[in-house]
Amino acid sequence: MKVAPPENGTPPDPARPRSGFDRYFEISARGSTMSREVRGGLATFFTMAYIVVLNPLIIGGAVDGDGQKLPIPALAAATALVAGLMTILMGVVGRFPLALAAGLGVNALVAYEIAPEMTWADAMGLVVIEGVIIAVLVLTGLRTAVFRSVPTQMKTAIGVGIGLFLTIIGLVNAGFVRRVPDSANTTVPVGLGFDGSLGSWPMLVFVVGLLLTVVLMVRRVKGAILIGILGSTVLAIVVEAVANIGPSFVDGKPNPKGWALNVPELPKTWVDLPDLSLLGKFNVFDSWSKAGWLVVLMFVFTLLITDFFDTMGTMVAVGQEGKMLDERGTPPRAKEILLVDSIAAAAGGAASTSSNTSYIESAAGVAEGARTGAANLVTGGLFLLAMFLAPLVLVVPFEAASTALVVVGFLMMTAVRTIDWSDYEIAIPAFLTIAVMPFTYSISNGIGAGLIAYVVVKLAKGKAREIHPLLYGVAALFVLYFLRGPIESVVL
Repeated sequence: MKVAPPENGTPPDPARPRSGFDRYFEISARGSTMSREVRGGLATFFTMAYIVVLNPLIIGGAVDGDGQKLPIPALAAATALVAGLMTILMGVVGRFPLALAAGLGVNALVAYEIAPEMTWADAMGLVVIEGVIIAVLVLTGLRTAVFRSVPTQMKTAIGVGIGLFLTIIGLVNAGFVRRVPDSANTTVPVGLGFDGSLGSWPMLVFVVGLLLTVVLMVRRVKGAILIGILGSTVLAIVVEAVANIGPSFVDGKPNPKGWALNVPELPKTWVDLPDLSLLGKFNVFDSWSKAGWLVVLMFVFTLLITDFFDTMGTMVAVGQEGKMLDERGTPPRAKEILLVDSIAAAAGGAASTSSNTSYIESAAGVAEGARTGAANLVTGGLFLLAMFLAPLVLVVPFEAASTALVVVGFLMMTAVRTIDWSDYEIAIPAFLTIAVMPFTYSISNGIGAGLIAYVVVKLAKGKAREIHPLLYGVAALFVLYFLRGPIESVVL
């Protein structure tokens, strides 16, 4: 049905809200449509649905100080539940297309460093404490103030670095880039596929899917990223049905040419009831007596630094991709975004899934057109359905979903042109930010290296007054963060 123009002949304003829903989420105001939001929400979900499988494998594979393991089915259900609820909360409160789930890296820290020193309930209690501390920092305005103290070009560098980080995640997850084994007697740390060649069907699926997505993007086809994921998944299902490749591990033995995580085959059962027995299984008090207050403080500090700055970098990168940042490089409703993220950290601990945080894979949804929290309703709803449709989530392999990460990495890389590379005072810290992220596999490491270098360079040039006072404290905290190993060896 066409909208009739006003009597004066002026065409209707495309930014004018069409409904209360549109007005609340600012869909028209941000130049989006509901179809774009749905498409973006789908793309985000498919690029990060792997966490429903991967997080339980990481946490469920470790034992605590009492030798206990957490049940994988219950971890999978709790992972999907918290991701769904927190993603929807971000959409409703933050109104920003940023999905959340159990944070990779943080979950490994909890599983292999914190839990062995105490019980699982104690370890998850520390995650809750960390989330509460971050929430207090948000409510007092400190976290937002720190974010705004970072120079605009450094924020741009953070987004570019995350783009490269996404790219290497996609290439590694797909098996296109692999670690060269120590037995190869070479100084080269990584290489292409198997001995420099694409020696497996899963890698071929990834390459074909990536090329398909690139062609669709060049031809300006709407939904190119989502079509690429779905098309790659269909190809993967056909390949598995014909070649019977199997997973990367079979009966505990490595199958290096198998599918990295999910085997793309139609499930025998489509629906399964979730096990929510891990909800509320946390303890915030006993860890202090079991591990000692100094050990606990170091663990909480490490969790805090990682979550504190990862989300800042992620929301800048996603906002940058969707051109949603203001002149200071700040996304709309930044305080609300950071508050929901801190709540998600505590919620992850309360559900025994580890700290939940914002996912950079959300940039895949933004690349598909998502600009508002309405996309989160789609992504979050699918995560909630994943509790019951876990077998269906397992159909999409890493090799299919990773195509989106590489393409989004390119899109985010384009912002590098806005950095003044002739000004070494900003160019060198920006370069370190961009380079350290992918090479150390950590957003926080890149931000820390860049901010420390920025402060040092400004001091060396006698421009101490150009440094925001908060950046001195942030740089000092990052120095402690990078030196926490030696510090622990001395004081513990």
